[in-house]
Amino acid sequence: MPQTSAFGAPAADQPLASLAIERRQSGARDVAIDILYCGVCHSDLHTARGEWGQKEWPIVPGHEIVGRISAVGDAVEGFAVGDLAGVGCMVDSCRECAACGEGVEQYCENGPPTFTYGGVEKETGRMTQGGYSSAIVVDQDFVLHISDDVDLAATAPLLCAGITTYSPLRHWNVGPDSKVGVVGLGGLGHMAVKLAKAMGATVTLFTTSPGKADDGRALGADEIVISTDPAALAATRGTLDLIIDSVAASHDLDPYLGALRRDGALVLLGVPAQPHPSPGVFSLIAARHSLTGSSIGGIAETQEMLDFCAEHGVTSDVEMIAMDQIDAAYERMLAGDVKFRFVIDMESMPAAA
Repeated sequence: MPQTSAFGAPAADQPLASLAIERRQSGARDVAIDILYCGVCHSDLHTARGEWGQKEWPIVPGHEIVGRISAVGDAVEGFAVGDLAGVGCMVDSCRECAACGEGVEQYCENGPPTFTYGGVEKETGRMTQGGYSSAIVVDQDFVLHISDDVDLAATAPLLCAGITTYSPLRHWNVGPDSKVGVVGLGGLGHMAVKLAKAMGATVTLFTTSPGKADDGRALGADEIVISTDPAALAATRGTLDLIIDSVAASHDLDPYLGALRRDGALVLLGVPAQPHPSPGVFSLIAARHSLTGSSIGGIAETQEMLDFCAEHGVTSDVEMIAMDQIDAAYERMLAGDVKFRFVIDMESMPAAA
């Protein structure tokens, strides 16, 4: 099997290091991609450090992948050598259940779907390895088209952060008459602000950091609410149709439920290490509020998101790093020291030993 240079975690308690990994030999339905850029997600950090139960090592993270196609199988349709292509959080699913049939493979009922790293590759039985690597081989049904007219590095995070925020905005039919709240202004939150604004919504940003007010306005937020200010929070009561909560730390949900209009929904995207305090029952029943969550999107919706972003000029705000800066980038992510997504330039990938 072809060997590929990669960067991964040899074990949970070790820094990431240069590795040589095996990619499967391309089959008739496969697309081989030379990776140009890969975004850095909090999920990468959690997995590399064994915080989500990772038990097999080494592991190569990365599921915000943009590259150029180097080979296609004989049965591949719609992709050609030289095309730009993307790979997100999934590289396969059962393809038989109702969810897969409806194009929401992320909710595969025989799942989970085969994730880009840490899953089990059907073709080989080996663990899938992600985009901190020079190349990847993926079934055509899980490859995305990338426009020639976009900033490729700034497009890479759309494959996770973009679709994770786009999917609930679309599901709850956000449009020009919508009033949307966004809690948190990190990698997910800044995309939620940009996408909701591009859909025509009036956007309110909730942040604990007054220093992020200017950033929020620059990204498109119409209103900034400092969520540590009880009076400011109280002033939002009953004003919003939908709130996207991107914060991955335990916090009180009641003020945000209270900010919803009748039949409004609070959608949780962040995954805290400790559970949120349970909201008061009256926060839900007083105005038929919904507390819900959302994952990534299916392949069709992800392609729709990429096309929407290309049309509206929506990309992630990124800081480029070299591959050997990844551990420092993880520490900076934990400290909130990035605006708003790290992206690895794969030209910096060292040759595997």
